[in-house]
Amino acid sequence: MLKRKNMARPLIYTVIFCLSGCLGGNLPAPVVEREEHQGKAYKRHIVAKGETLFSIAWRYGMDVRELAAANSLVSPYIIYPGQVLQLATTQKHSSTVSLSQPRNQSVTSKTSSVKRDAPAVSLPPSSSVRQTENDLSLDKNRYPFVWKWPAEGKMLRSYSSSSAIHKGIDIQGNLGEAVRAANSGKVVYAGSGLVGYGKLLIIKHDERYLSAYGHNSKLLAKEGELVKVGQKIAEFGDTGTDRVKLHFQVRRDGKPVDPIKLLPK
Repeated sequence: MLKRKNMARPLIYTVIFCLSGCLGGNLPAPVVEREEHQGKAYKRHIVAKGETLFSIAWRYGMDVRELAAANSLVSPYIIYPGQVLQLATTQKHSSTVSLSQPRNQSVTSKTSSVKRDAPAVSLPPSSSVRQTENDLSLDKNRYPFVWKWPAEGKMLRSYSSSSAIHKGIDIQGNLGEAVRAANSGKVVYAGSGLVGYGKLLIIKHDERYLSAYGHNSKLLAKEGELVKVGQKIAEFGDTGTDRVKLHFQVRRDGKPVDPIKLLPK
C-alpha cells in the first residue's frame, strides 16, 4: 500500500501543475517598459522589417546623422530587412553608391549603401523615396515652427533626467481622444516595432529636433507625410502599456530633453 501511495504522488503533482497552468492562462501579460539602449555598448543592429533609420537611431539614443555617417549613408536613407548597421562611428568610405529599396521588399525601411569595391548599381528611385531633406524647408505660413501641447489632459508623469527609461512625459486621456502634432514636420516612423511604446509616431521637425507619440490606439498620419502643428495625427490608446495615456518625448540631436521646457505654460 505504501508503495502505491509513493507512485501516485508524481501523478498528483503533475495534475496540480497542469491545472495551475490552465488557470493562469487568462492572466494578463506583463507590461514591458520602454526599451532604452542609451549608454550601452552595442556595436551593430540588424534591420527588421518596418524599421527606418530614424526609429533605429531613436532606439539607441543616437542622432540619425551620426548613425548615417557610421554607415556611409546619404539621404533618403534607404535600408532593408537583414541589413547590418554599425552603431559606432568608423572610418569614412571614400565612395558610396545609394540604392533604392529592392522591389520585393517593403518601402517602409529607408537606407542602404555599397562600398567602393562593390559593383556600381543604378536603380530608378521609387516615388516614395524621392523626398529629401528639402521637404523640411517648409512654408512658414503653412508649417510654422512652434511648440504646442500634443493633448489636453493633465500630466501623469514628468520627465526624469536620472531615469534610464522615462525620458518623456505621460499625459492622461480617454480612449480615442485626439493626439496632435506638437510641432510641424515630417513623419519619419509610424509603427509598433519599438518595444514598450505601442503604436508609435516619430516626427522630424528640423535637422535637430524629433518628437514621439506612444501608446496610441490608432495612427492617422502616415510615414513620409508632412504634418502641421496642432494637426490630429493619432488617437489615445493603451498599446504597450497598462492604461490609456500618451507618452510624449522630444529629442534634440538624438538626446532626450524635457518637453516642458519647450511647450507653452
